[in-house]
Amino acid sequence: MIRVLLVDDEALVRAGIRLVLRHADDIEVVAEAADGDEAVAQAVRVPVDVVLLDVRMPGAGGLPAVRRLKDARPQAAVLMLTTFGNEEYVAQALTTGADGFLLKSSHPEELIRAVRSAAAGEAVLSPEVTSHVLRTLRASTARGNTETATTARNQVATLTDREQAVLGLLGSGLTNSEIADRLGVETGTVKAHVGRILNKLGAANRVRAAIIAHEAGLTTSP
Repeated sequence: MIRVLLVDDEALVRAGIRLVLRHADDIEVVAEAADGDEAVAQAVRVPVDVVLLDVRMPGAGGLPAVRRLKDARPQAAVLMLTTFGNEEYVAQALTTGADGFLLKSSHPEELIRAVRSAAAGEAVLSPEVTSHVLRTLRASTARGNTETATTARNQVATLTDREQAVLGLLGSGLTNSEIADRLGVETGTVKAHVGRILNKLGAANRVRAAIIAHEAGLTTSP
């Protein structure tokens, strides 16, 4: 059973998400919170596998809570819930340890699939907003974070040409199967490449690898 901590300041939003997740036999909402402080307290009290965390909330919002939640439950995946217009907040959340993001307006099946993917250690990058987040990250780098870009390029230099190609596509928001189609290889081959890439980069997950790809200049808009 995948145990979920649901965090949103709007009770109606929490109720709607809870209702959707009830349709999945392998997912259970075990705790809820209305702000970041309460979320961290719940994560300490209740074992959880996935945290669904609103990006923006009054008081102790979602962004400052990401790192605290990861400290409280290192094995739990933190999945940010967002709307269009919050791309800068999402970009910041990803750089501080969030495992992915999903639009609040996503179809119910997509929400269930995202929770399962996050619990399995896979990145969750909503296709509808990935390109916007990447543009935000590019703009941030363009404002002068040269040291970050240099570090990322040095990390990427340890990869083979094929691994760099896979990383660039991963960073642009493509799934393993989409990368496989683009490169004309099997999905299992891409999965093996991704595993080696994460190991070489010292990246905890695909999201962190995608950020490095962006910082190194390997990505293009999806």
